[in-house]
Amino acid sequence: MRKFVDSHFCAPTADLDQLEKMISKSSELGYRLIGAPLPPNLIRETIHKLQRICSDAKIDIVTRLDLVPNTPHELLLDLRRFRRRFEVVSVMCNSKPVARQAAKDRRVDLLSFPLTNLRKRFFDYAEAELASKALSSLEIDMAPLLSLKGFSRIHLLSRLRKELVIAKRFGVPVVLSSGAKDPYLMRSPYDYASLAALFGMPQESALCALSENSLSIIKRNREKLSSDYIAPGIRIIRSRRRGTVASTHEKTLSPSEDC
Repeated sequence: MRKFVDSHFCAPTADLDQLEKMISKSSELGYRLIGAPLPPNLIRETIHKLQRICSDAKIDIVTRLDLVPNTPHELLLDLRRFRRRFEVVSVMCNSKPVARQAAKDRRVDLLSFPLTNLRKRFFDYAEAELASKALSSLEIDMAPLLSLKGFSRIHLLSRLRKELVIAKRFGVPVVLSSGAKDPYLMRSPYDYASLAALFGMPQESALCALSENSLSIIKRNREKLSSDYIAPGIRIIRSRRRGTVASTHEKTLSPSEDC
């Protein structure tokens, strides 16, 4: 049975009543994990309340950071400061230099592009080649497709078709997320998979983009953030019998999966 993930669950953390309603609805729609974008300065008490709400709804929360850097240098500074505090890091690429830097940086999990300004969607062949080597994924928010109308939606669908072809050619994983900021734009994973057919994504690929592709990122990063993690392929094994600590080489992670 698939475990579905909404990697971009954009409920407002300041409005706990609205947040609780959206988390409850997300669970009812069939999601088992949600990626909640959190500001770096969010107080710990609010985080604990969010975790309690998710626990009551029987849903797992993934801490996510959405970076919107203006320059590559700003991106590097933010990654150095915050990378190890969050399980998933996404970068909104509003310029080509930022997009190129994000695509080649192994600390970036998700590449996001504006959905309403197609001139700023810089996911091309060069971008895909860099992303394929750095294990980055292309993220597509689905909620805007429900709210856009007319030529804006038509042009976006056309652009997404081209980006899917490029991503497939270079083996860049695609992650579908809701990006929903209110309950009215929330849909089940199967509804989003059907919507993805509008830009040429087969249903099985869409369901994978709503589950396995996101889960692999979360699993990889949670292993890296574990206190037992030393380096790719190496982690600490603690002996229960004598309380000793030993290190071992494992093949669960490849050397290219460095944080």
